[in-house]
Amino acid sequence: MADESITIVDNRTGKSVDVPIVNGGVDAAAWRGLLPGIWFYDPALMTTAATSSAISFLDGDAGILRYRGYPIEQLAEKSNYLEVAYLLVHGDLPSQDEYAKWVHDITYHTYIHENVRKRFMEGFHYDAHPMGMLVSAVAALSTFYPESKDIFTPEVRQAQIVRLIAKMPTLAAACHRFSVGMPFVYPDNSLDFASNFLSMMWKTAEPRYEADPVLAHALDVLFILHADHEQNCGTTALRTVASSHADPYSASAAACAALYGPRHGGANEQVIRMLTDIKSMDNVPDFIKSVKEGRGGKLQGFGHRVYKNYDPRATIIKRVADEVFEVTGKNPLLDIALKLEEVALNDEYFTSRKLYPNVDFYSGLIYQAMKFPMDMFPVLFAIPRVSGWLAQWEEMLQDPDQKIARPRQIFVGPARRAYTPITKR
Repeated sequence: MADESITIVDNRTGKSVDVPIVNGGVDAAAWRGLLPGIWFYDPALMTTAATSSAISFLDGDAGILRYRGYPIEQLAEKSNYLEVAYLLVHGDLPSQDEYAKWVHDITYHTYIHENVRKRFMEGFHYDAHPMGMLVSAVAALSTFYPESKDIFTPEVRQAQIVRLIAKMPTLAAACHRFSVGMPFVYPDNSLDFASNFLSMMWKTAEPRYEADPVLAHALDVLFILHADHEQNCGTTALRTVASSHADPYSASAAACAALYGPRHGGANEQVIRMLTDIKSMDNVPDFIKSVKEGRGGKLQGFGHRVYKNYDPRATIIKRVADEVFEVTGKNPLLDIALKLEEVALNDEYFTSRKLYPNVDFYSGLIYQAMKFPMDMFPVLFAIPRVSGWLAQWEEMLQDPDQKIARPRQIFVGPARRAYTPITKR
């Protein structure tokens, strides 16, 4: 037996097989022949690798996140969102000419068809949730671009990737404006990606909206940090739907729907609600005590399914928060958050459980300081994550071994029963 392997023995037959351990796991194909019809019961896929990917690398124990090999810290400091989106989709950082063409293509596809807005989006109820509108609008785009179903033509795929990345901020801003009764603002193609989005969000009667460069930069950094994150719930939803060879708009809408949930894209909203309920720094010790005793709910924004160390994105976002608050004024909840972090990180109860702040702990504070309403938080998450989703979509379509997703189940219902006529039940 090799040092890095496990031996599986079928006690029914006495046969055994050595299965090599590669990258911390084992390939089911290595033991499937020995144990036909045997499967693992693994709710939430916590110990199952459903795919291989070259896009993002995550080491939760060491607190490492890399996109295509580049540390997230370097990208957040030196790059911008559109360059990172190119990196995720194409695998390498662009040359100057490649970047210029990419930015041009994204910029000039920001407009949405007038009927998307007039006939579809304006048909929602006046108080519709922006994220519900976004999920629906992304799916509806498939009807405006029917050629998107030709998923095995590279040029067609690339056109849809550009369209989706470009139109997400326009759709997102339109959802917000409609939900608050404000008129739609057309994209301004003289602005950069983040500033254009802020213009579509906040412009009123001024001839041209001038975004504060600090806030635009902060938003761009947040977009980088949220662009991809391995096989999370939303990405898994996209890959599952895309495995049926659905068009990218339908697959991305499924990912948006997953992001809609409070355990995923709504996590930073839960942090804001927790901090608001705590009310003051003086109440932090009692709140921590109630969490430990199991009567105060969860410590929102701490811990992560994958990270068992400080989330590297949280370190970056904390620095960005300081820059934003210099412009907007300090979010009154910040002192509570800092006190909560200080107390929790000095408490063995939390550190022994490897509960450290994650990206959601501070992102909501930044968004709130920038005047984004809380129901826009998952929408803000979806804008950059679409580049990661599309990179995953492009990657899986080029995998010759990719099959339609079809997990097994353990049936726990009743055994065979005879039908009883309704008069005798």
